[in-house]
Formats: sequence, C-alpha cells, structure tokens
Amino acid sequence: MGVEARDRTSGRPSTVGSATVAGYAAALLSNARAAGATLPPFRIPLPGLDLAVRIPPGPLARAIAETIVPQAAADDSGRKPLAVTILHAGLHGVEAPRPWGAEPYLPHDLGRRLAPLGLQASFFHDDCLWQVMSFREGAAVQLMRGPDAYPPWETGAPLRVFLHWAYAALGRRLVHAGTLGHGGRGVLLAGAGGAGKSGTVVAGLLSGLVSVGDDYVLVDSGENVSAAPLYGTLKQDPAGYARLRLADRIGSRPLNWQGKHEFRIGEVATAPIPPRIDLRAILIPKTGATRTSLEPASARDVLLALAPSALWQMPGERESGFRFFSTLAGRLPGYVLHLGPEPEEIAARLRRFIEDGRP
Repeated sequence: MGVEARDRTSGRPSTVGSATVAGYAAALLSNARAAGATLPPFRIPLPGLDLAVRIPPGPLARAIAETIVPQAAADDSGRKPLAVTILHAGLHGVEAPRPWGAEPYLPHDLGRRLAPLGLQASFFHDDCLWQVMSFREGAAVQLMRGPDAYPPWETGAPLRVFLHWAYAALGRRLVHAGTLGHGGRGVLLAGAGGAGKSGTVVAGLLSGLVSVGDDYVLVDSGENVSAAPLYGTLKQDPAGYARLRLADRIGSRPLNWQGKHEFRIGEVATAPIPPRIDLRAILIPKTGATRTSLEPASARDVLLALAPSALWQMPGERESGFRFFSTLAGRLPGYVLHLGPEPEEIAARLRRFIEDGRP
C-alpha cells in the first residue's frame, strides 16, 4: 500500500488512497450539500428515477438539458430520487479535487471496497475528476478542477456513470448498443465500434422506424425484455454522414472528439422517441454484404458483442453485469446482421424482421 502525501501547511492528506477513499467520498457528498445549495436544481423524470441536477451554467449543463430524454409520468410515486450536484474548484469555496496517491488505482476493487458502506466512487486521472454516489441517500456529486475539466465524451452521454450505478441498483442496466423499433417492438444492435450500429440506426430512422437510443440505452430484463431511452444523441463519421446524405437534411455539423458529427434523434426521425420498445432479438451488425440478411448467432457471440464494452466503460464491480448480460443473451435470440450497401434496403429488411420475427 502506498503512503499518502500530506499538505505541508495543514498536515492533511493531499492525495487519496485505498485506506482513505471511503472517508474522502463521504466528505465530498457532505460538502456537496452545502456548496450545491446555492445552485437551482432542474428536474428530469426518467424511468424509475426522479433525477434532480444542480450545476453551474455552461456547456455541460446545456448538454444535460438537451441530451437526456425526460419521461414524464402522471404518477411519480414509484420513482427513486437521485440528486446530482456538479461542482468545480473555486465555486463557493469548493476545494480542488485530490489526486490518487502512489498506489495502483484499481476501479473494480474500489467498487467492492465501498459497496458495504453504500458508496460508489470513480476517479478519472486525466482531469483529476471524482464521481461519488450514495444511492441509499439518493445523492451524488461530481467534483472537477474547473468548469470545463471533464472528459470529452461527457457531453454526448452526460451523467452516465451515475445513471449506470443507479440503474444497476434497480436491477436494470445501461447497455452500449443501438436500437430500432416499429409498432412497439424492436431490436438491440450490439458490437464493437465501427461495426455499423449507428449507421443502421440512422438508416432506419430515415425510413420511418423509431429508436430509443444509439450508444447507451436502458435495458430492463423483467417479464418482457425492453429498452427505454436515456440519451437522444446520434453520431456519424464523415463517410457515413455523406452516405446517408445528412448534410442535405440537417446541414453540416462540427466534428466531436471522435472525429464524428453529433446530432439528435429528433432531427432525423419521422416519429417521436417512444417511451420503450419490447425487444425481440439482439443483432450483431457486420458490413460488406451485397444484400442485407440475418444469420443465427450463438448466445456466446451475443454475449461477446454486448458485455465487454459496457462493462469496461463503466466503473464498479463486474459480477452483476456479467450475470445481467448472460441472462439477456440467453433470453433473446441473436443474429448476425449482414449489412448491404443501401440504407433503404437495410431499413426495409429490418422492418420486416421486427414485424414477423422471421430472419
């Protein structure tokens, strides 16, 4: 175990380690209540969650307001409250986040260490950013060095770590996948980056199908396996943007940190985002075919397409995640989706499959 550095003036630890992370995480939550009290909250109703966010004005606040898809309901009594406060050093006397010390930082070991205390925490080294949550108390905090000191992907899927933790506690899961649906039913598109998921989602939207998200969606493996929206973000690389003729529809867009154009589902869809779709299959896209077709895939192939990216991108213990994705791969049939070159033909083939379930 490494030795913590201490501030020469105050004598307090200037770094965090495994022996002190629980105390530091609890202190951040406590301090957030006082420091965040001056920030007006805005409420975002989500499936099973009543999310309230306190954050200073800026790009991240705009991304939260514009990107997360609210789901209003007549009865909110079943929603669990979650209050997230976003702070940075210098705001109302907030201290700078402490870096991790000399010992190795093992995020999943950290998750197991904090779980008995009802805490979850994650540290992002590049920006010295802390994220801490107590779902028992319905409270979370993100502490940054400055107002713009967050990872570049944060604006595309803001608060995703907190939502991942909260929904895992509720038995649901954030899944790194795309979706397409029709008539209340649909499919999950899973696979590594560059497999064709996002292009397939956009092709379907342009041809009248609906989607509850691309990149991260909320999956519930209850009596009926279903997917619900959390984010309305879509992305396309320049080649896909040109192939789908998106510049003619929504104009040009600057490239994001991945070198992709970023836009919203509502800009290309012909129908509103539905509150959920019942999933009837998991598809693994592969490009290069002359015509779109579906080929049965094993549960093992489906699990390998689903689990690795979602588990590695999200902090915390992995055991429950593996169980969730294994159950999902066993309950839904899987198919390899061989993608042809024409977006309209891809969408038509998927519509037929969603309607009749025949590959």
